[in-house]
Amino acid sequence: MSEALEKQLREDRALRNAARALFEADIAHLRASLAGRSISSRIVDRIGEGASEVLDEAIEVADNNKGVIATLLAAIVLWFARQPILDMFLSREDNGEENPGDSEPPERNRDRAR
Repeated sequence: MSEALEKQLREDRALRNAARALFEADIAHLRASLAGRSISSRIVDRIGEGASEVLDEAIEVADNNKGVIATLLAAIVLWFARQPILDMFLSREDNGEENPGDSEPPERNRDRAR
């Protein structure tokens, strides 16, 4: 072999050995990290961190948009209270009809007239 090829081979081996040492150090670090905690505790920690970040973001958005939040809450309350509110208005309209004391539907009134 020529001297240039031998030099290139030594450099390549040195690079290979350095890469292997780096890889083995990463594997050792990963094993040490995994040995410290169980997988379930890692999952719980990661979910907890994600939930706390979402909560912090929601609080920040709510602080910046108090008017929008108040309007949204009012709309939700009105939505759930829509039937009693409609009943209140419709009962007032029913009292203003021509026969306020007549609570029977018009079909029954026709049957009585016959």
